[in-house]
Amino acid sequence: MPETYDLIVRSGEVINHQGRGAADVGVRGGKIAAIGDLGQASADEVFDASGLTIMPGVIDTQVHFREPGLEWKEDLETGSRAAVLGGVVAVFEMPNTEPTTTDPDALADKLARAKSRMHCDHAFYVGGTHENARWLGELERLPGCCGIKVFMGASTGTLLVQDDEGIEQVLRHVNRRAAFHSEDEYRLADRRPLARAGDWTSHYEVRDAQSAIQSTERLVRIATKLGKRIHVLHVTTAQEVAYLAEHKDVASVEFTPQHLTLAGPEAYERLKGYAQMNPPIRTAEHRAALWAGMANGVPDVLGSDHAPHTSEEKARPYPASPSGMPGVQTLLPVMLTHVAEGRLSLEQLVDLTSHGANRLFQLADKGRLAEGYDADLTIVDLKARKTIRHDMMASRAGWTPFDGMEAKGWPMATIIRGTVVMRDGEVAAPHLGEPCRFQETLVA
Repeated sequence: MPETYDLIVRSGEVINHQGRGAADVGVRGGKIAAIGDLGQASADEVFDASGLTIMPGVIDTQVHFREPGLEWKEDLETGSRAAVLGGVVAVFEMPNTEPTTTDPDALADKLARAKSRMHCDHAFYVGGTHENARWLGELERLPGCCGIKVFMGASTGTLLVQDDEGIEQVLRHVNRRAAFHSEDEYRLADRRPLARAGDWTSHYEVRDAQSAIQSTERLVRIATKLGKRIHVLHVTTAQEVAYLAEHKDVASVEFTPQHLTLAGPEAYERLKGYAQMNPPIRTAEHRAALWAGMANGVPDVLGSDHAPHTSEEKARPYPASPSGMPGVQTLLPVMLTHVAEGRLSLEQLVDLTSHGANRLFQLADKGRLAEGYDADLTIVDLKARKTIRHDMMASRAGWTPFDGMEAKGWPMATIIRGTVVMRDGEVAAPHLGEPCRFQETLVA
């Protein structure tokens, strides 16, 4: 009797932990049930992937979807729509909303808002603060929480934890891997007068490389003393790449597509406020160091740090313009372009966008294209050539710093738990997102 499946993705090139090769993928009950030659099998639905490459579903472990409180910039629906259009199956969303996600009620509110509205699977960070430090061990275990996020710089109010004592209190109470925005707030405060009105090229002078490495060295020192795991977000400097390469025992590392692609001063002169983010886009010297680190395996994951603002907000003269840029929809096209141009292999990209998230955050059933895992697939055309444009963006912000860039490779379909959610640039099955599950917090 021939095998039957709910879905068979046929005749594509599969890339996973085993390598690359022609294979079919059979899905049953939302899980990957078989990988191989399924030519004799039947299915309720068949996806013809001829000429396409089947990757494990892309996971973006750093997005800011701005809901609640800042919905004119983005919300959970529009942000997740951009995600699935970009081939992303799951996102980890950040706590700097209004109100901040720092207690059980705020987390429960985000999960309730996401239900039947988000298009991709999701989890939410809880913000670590001076005020809630002693409760973080309980907060990080709540369903739908991907971990604790701490801002050492570039934040305001209770989310800012700039002092060593505060960082130590946070880390003493967490048991999972905690994520950090690592810029030294004390040095940033001293350097704010260096901002030149209307001149975005002064952004990386205000937030200089020393601000980043100084903070990261402090953070690693505390984590090492306490024996805790940390995750350093959006690393930007040559000094940090070299330092973190020597401290992989406690620290994992995130790179972003924009820091690997853009460089100052050119990006600021061309894009003005659209190039402004924290930590900043730096000079080509630092970008080259990131690529050297990539070749040596320093980064563990890629995150988009999707953080949209409106065009009107971005048009304010520096430093009144806000920092942050959209990126969840362009993460994969931009990085596939780097693959096509020989800067990293497709195998590396898969590791950084799926396997890395699985390892670091202990995802229970995501991040691998393997039997028994969720049937999360990102199907791409490596031969496609498309120009990224503002009007393609589903984000409420409606712009991208990569407008005009020719992408070499494009996501053609996003399959989440066996359902084709996006196909050929259209959302085919909306609002199916569910909370992610994590091995460290599974409830028996």
